[in-house]
Amino acid sequence: MSRNPDSTPQDGARTRLREDAPCPLCGRPMRAGSVVDQHHLVPKSKGGRVTVLMHRICHRKLHTVLGEDELARDFATPERLREHPDIAAFIRWIRRRPPEFDDRHRRPRRA
Repeated sequence: MSRNPDSTPQDGARTRLREDAPCPLCGRPMRAGSVVDQHHLVPKSKGGRVTVLMHRICHRKLHTVLGEDELARDFATPERLREHPDIAAFIRWIRRRPPEFDDRHRRPRRA
């Protein structure tokens, strides 16, 4: 779910991206040109309501590595997410990229 920083989410609340707010996963700034998503800390399917804005590439990596059960049970905070070995390796890699970097490769279809 992509969000323009000035867009209005479906629940009617206003979401504003503070200029250069850090991504809760990688810590790089989320600038006006950055593509951001709302991430449910606990997946919606597991009753989660709290969301955080993060870079789309960071959000996609989370869902590539972790299933919804794992996210809800063991990784419901940015701090816990950063402790996962695969996510930690990704963070070391992505921190060397500019804040606007987004992987434009086509994602494989899930079976």
